[in-house]
Amino acid sequence: MGYFAQTQLWQPHPSGPGHTVVGEVLVYKGLRSPQLGNTRDILVYLPPSYRNGHRRYPVLYMHDGQNIFDEATSFVGEWQVDESMEKLAQEGIEAIVVGIPNMGLERLHEYSPFRDPKHGGGKGEKYLKFLVETVKPFIDDEFRTLSGRDHTGVMGSSMGGFISLCAYYFYPEVFGIAGVVSPAFWFADGAIYRFVEKAPQVPGRLYMDVGYRELTLSHVSSRRYLEGVRRMHRLLLQKGWQPGHDYLYLEDPEGVHHEGHWARRFPDTMRFLYGNRTVKRPA
Repeated sequence: MGYFAQTQLWQPHPSGPGHTVVGEVLVYKGLRSPQLGNTRDILVYLPPSYRNGHRRYPVLYMHDGQNIFDEATSFVGEWQVDESMEKLAQEGIEAIVVGIPNMGLERLHEYSPFRDPKHGGGKGEKYLKFLVETVKPFIDDEFRTLSGRDHTGVMGSSMGGFISLCAYYFYPEVFGIAGVVSPAFWFADGAIYRFVEKAPQVPGRLYMDVGYRELTLSHVSSRRYLEGVRRMHRLLLQKGWQPGHDYLYLEDPEGVHHEGHWARRFPDTMRFLYGNRTVKRPA
């Protein structure tokens, strides 16, 4: 680790009654974003073998960071990323996972580069610059990372899935891996389709999923949500993604728009993105 870790500014994540963190999760308080003019804590999960040698590790950056490790800090439940990563380590799949918490009322603004007339947005490019210009260099300096794009991923759900796909195509030189979970492609009246269609295609690894029972807002039906993701799936195929090779697409018949369902799918997502990258062609 770098200077900050040595001076104890990284603290163990709170534990005790009500907290559900397992393994080693550290917290850095109040990392400033010059791009957005705000500060937020940064959470880092370290693999079980991290303290035992000098190996470097791939990194996954996850949005809505307060929802991924701890029930006590989550909105309506956690992804159980730490529990899953501890188990995946037994399969030889290890990665550093960085949680970037959302900023509450600013969430929708930061998670879309495109403005929605009803719901906001428009700060997504600044948020991605924060990830690329502030968070990633900081993490690469503090921890033993594999910093190249082939080992650097970004993942999130709902609007976090939306901004993850944006991240891949805005910064293909930085992110070579993307997990796009239950993405809210209805946002900003389809602007993301036009953006992805025009963006240069670059090789990498991509996971995208959707549930049959997605429902987030009263005006967005599960059917509309599903059809929006299917539309993106068709577009991604046209761009050259190859299912079962560099691209895994999943429709979950039981899938609900909830952290518990994203937690259930997370281990297989990581197996594809960070483990064996060749899988059977999905039905």
